[in-house]
Amino acid sequence: MTPHLPAPAGPPLTGLRVLDLATLFAGPLAATLLGDFGAEVVKVEHPRRPDPSRGHGPSKDGIGLWWKVLGRNKRTVTLDLSRPGGRTTLLRLAATADVVIENFRPGTLEKWDLGWPELSAVNPRLVLARVTGFGQFGPYAHRPGFGTLAEAMSGFAAITGEPDAPPTLPPFGLADSIAGLATAYAVMTALAARDRTGGGQVVDMALIEPILAVLGPQPTWYDQLGHVQPRTGNRSPNNAPRGTYRTADGTWVAVSASAQSIAERVMVLVGRPDLIDEPWFASGEERARHADVLDEAVGGWIARHARTDVLAAFEKAEAAVAPVQDVRDVMTDPQYQALDTVTTVDDPELGPLRMQNVLFRLSATPGAIRWAGRPHGADTEEVLTELGLTPDDLAELRAEGAL
Repeated sequence: MTPHLPAPAGPPLTGLRVLDLATLFAGPLAATLLGDFGAEVVKVEHPRRPDPSRGHGPSKDGIGLWWKVLGRNKRTVTLDLSRPGGRTTLLRLAATADVVIENFRPGTLEKWDLGWPELSAVNPRLVLARVTGFGQFGPYAHRPGFGTLAEAMSGFAAITGEPDAPPTLPPFGLADSIAGLATAYAVMTALAARDRTGGGQVVDMALIEPILAVLGPQPTWYDQLGHVQPRTGNRSPNNAPRGTYRTADGTWVAVSASAQSIAERVMVLVGRPDLIDEPWFASGEERARHADVLDEAVGGWIARHARTDVLAAFEKAEAAVAPVQDVRDVMTDPQYQALDTVTTVDDPELGPLRMQNVLFRLSATPGAIRWAGRPHGADTEEVLTELGLTPDDLAELRAEGAL
């Protein structure tokens, strides 16, 4: 059965309508985040070229599992925007929407006569979020852009990895994910402005910018001091001890001593309280310069104890530690279980399906996963019929190849 939206008294974004025209991965993630809190998200895909995320990563019974997460809380329709019927239908959908999210290369919507002038003409209150690799203007605007390029260009890869090893890229969509979060925030900001002004606007989101924003004050350091942050592996130039340490049973833990009091507790715990009296110990930056000494003390102690004993001892000492977990550990971690961070969704295709829950908890108007990602075009007829199209209209669009 086709899923339906919650009653108006439901989540906080109930009544908000979002058209998700985007693919891989930032734009669709932004739409997912909005859908998690009640927005009606209509996923618009090409009839013959579905969102590639449906085929990314492992699948079960031919069904892409990444899509089940990224496509949750979305109704799915097919529409070829390059065809006249597809263009006309998209404009009709846009007239009913609050938000359109797209990630075509700059100029693509304009080529189809679906740019901001056309969209805002049918809906002056519309917010159009445009997510691209490099933004809507500038010398790189028309280049193909992916998260990997943003991770390289932003400075992230340059500071990631061991000092004598190559720059390191993350093994997942980091830049896309950060941009997805930023796009959801940008959309809500534009909607808040609309509440005051009555008019919509364009959001220009470039993948290369949000990841730079979370890298800290590197541009300011360079501007004022000429300082270029080097690769330091798991060490920090700002504090020590800090890193990952192998336990006696062959597992790993991470230790952070950003606060002076924590650093002191760690050294007492590992049997080296004498180091606290060293003149350099009173400053995080100075401790970082003596990381070899501190790592030898901390790492040596941890190497003599099993991970459960290490965690228990650190907790008793009120020192900061965490196990280095893979997904198997995450699925059984008691804190994640208490928060229901990985929740179960009943899916018509795959049955009970576990995935990350909504991003945060609201005490009065919580979000929810109402359904997992649906098949390609599953809701086309229903959504377009709601729009007022007749069976003859749908047949004509199919004959044209627009559906």
